[in-house]
Amino acid sequence: MRTPRALLLAAPALLVPATIAHAQQIDLGSLAGQMTGTNAGTIVQLFGLLTILSLAPGILIMVTSFTRFIIAFSILRSGMGLQTTPANIVLVSLALFMTFYVMTPAFNQAWNTGVKPLMDNQITEQVALQRISQPFRVFMLRNVRPKDYDLFADLARERGEPVASRDTVDLRILIPAFMISEIRRGFEIGFLIVLPFLVIDLVVATITMSMGMMMLPPTVISLPFKIMFFVLIDGWNLLVGSLVRSFS
Repeated sequence: MRTPRALLLAAPALLVPATIAHAQQIDLGSLAGQMTGTNAGTIVQLFGLLTILSLAPGILIMVTSFTRFIIAFSILRSGMGLQTTPANIVLVSLALFMTFYVMTPAFNQAWNTGVKPLMDNQITEQVALQRISQPFRVFMLRNVRPKDYDLFADLARERGEPVASRDTVDLRILIPAFMISEIRRGFEIGFLIVLPFLVIDLVVATITMSMGMMMLPPTVISLPFKIMFFVLIDGWNLLVGSLVRSFS
């Protein structure tokens, strides 16, 4: 057991690290006083970059073809009566890669005209933002329904806000119009996908009812037939090809 004398001798050694740590503390007041406008601007830019990166999944959904793909795949799974097959990660991954396939020209143009010159300090952030958004603006204008676009343009005019021409319209008008257009088209495609499976369910239900099989759910019998039907017609090939071609 250590004696009180030994503890007194060890006390200075314990206080040395605390003294060094206190000496190494940063004086935030002096740091703020030495901060220049350039440093503050850099911090704001970093904060904006981190914000954009955190919102990247949402931006991917808003301005690309991802919405139409994932809605069609989800309705397909529900129409076949499969709750967890294919898994969500499989459907989302397939929708993402199809989105990259469709949006490759827009991504390449945004990189070559906006991101790369900005990284090389050839253009300012404002010019880079305009150049990066331009290919996505063209894509959305090509796929937005005129009725949906007119809806948000009229809402902006009712609030007394100026609305530019269609080619230079504000993104706050174009993006929601594009999103509801994509949701509508996704449901249209989903209806066409579910219709054959609905016919199979009706036929199986009619046969089971006529045979007096009241206690047997028709979906139990129709599920293998729906899977076999989808496989025989090469459904994934037809569906993916049709979805990709719908953007060309």
